[in-house]
Amino acid sequence: METLLLLSVFIGFFFTFLILPKWIEKSKKIGLLWEDMNKPGHPKNVAASGGIVAVMSFVLGVLFYIAMRTFYVKDSGVTLQIFSILSVILIYSLIGLVDDLFGWRRGGLSRRFRLILAFFGAIPLVVINAGNSTINFPMLGNVELGLLYPLFLVPLGIAGATTTYNFLAGYNGLETSQGIIILSFLSFVAYSTGSPWLALVGMIMVASLFGFYIFNKYPAKVFPGDSLTWSIGALIAIMAILGNFEKIAVFIFIPYILETILKLRGGLKKQSFAKVHANKSLEMPYEKIYGLEHLAIYLLKQIKKDRKVYEKEVVYLINGFQIGIIILGYFLFM
Repeated sequence: METLLLLSVFIGFFFTFLILPKWIEKSKKIGLLWEDMNKPGHPKNVAASGGIVAVMSFVLGVLFYIAMRTFYVKDSGVTLQIFSILSVILIYSLIGLVDDLFGWRRGGLSRRFRLILAFFGAIPLVVINAGNSTINFPMLGNVELGLLYPLFLVPLGIAGATTTYNFLAGYNGLETSQGIIILSFLSFVAYSTGSPWLALVGMIMVASLFGFYIFNKYPAKVFPGDSLTWSIGALIAIMAILGNFEKIAVFIFIPYILETILKLRGGLKKQSFAKVHANKSLEMPYEKIYGLEHLAIYLLKQIKKDRKVYEKEVVYLINGFQIGIIILGYFLFM
């Protein structure tokens, strides 16, 4: 049975790895290409919105898992929750794809409309009354929030994670590798706290992201787009809610909280991209720091003797910071 269930994880990886090259080829033929902003001259040669392939592969993997539970195990105990997860992910991937097609250089969807849609995407979890409405607060103990939890906190948490996950982005492989790191840990937490089905759902997405990362890492052949980044952010929040481990999820989301604070400092108008030299090294784009990406460039320039910073190094440093936060969270909460 374990082997059959693990096939669902393999499906996530296999279909992403198989279909993505065809997406890249087709994108080049029809001109669905985006600029690689951290390369000299910003060449417009990277396939756009390929994240939709990873999302669809994730959906196929999860549907296979549901089929195994239904026809082989004869257990449909968590099917409602799983279909709610799929509904949320598909809604957000559709919203993200529309935003991609409108184009970030042309403004995409307005911030207000994007926020409204982000709350709308959480409805499937609201209607099934997902999660545990009793929350343990420091000094107050357990507090029963009643309807406030599903009607307000659930959509707020999902919308918040979805929109802010998209802030820490713009460097080859960054969004994908962050998703792999965070969802792998949350899958471990879910398994350790008695939700193996939720852990498997998380690992199906991780497998899909691994298949995507092969083509998205430096130098990127495809970009994820909002269709994938919104889906990853949503799944992080969903796992925290359904697994009842919101505290540790919020803690490991610290890099994104910091990124949001820095972005707000710039009025949400400062881009994460760097200033690029002809030798492909990166420079601070502004005098002040408006993102962890800028902070990474600044720190690396202080550390390195030649003071030359490259795109891969920025990604590695941010990922290292995320792993450090996760290790600290493990010792504090597990």
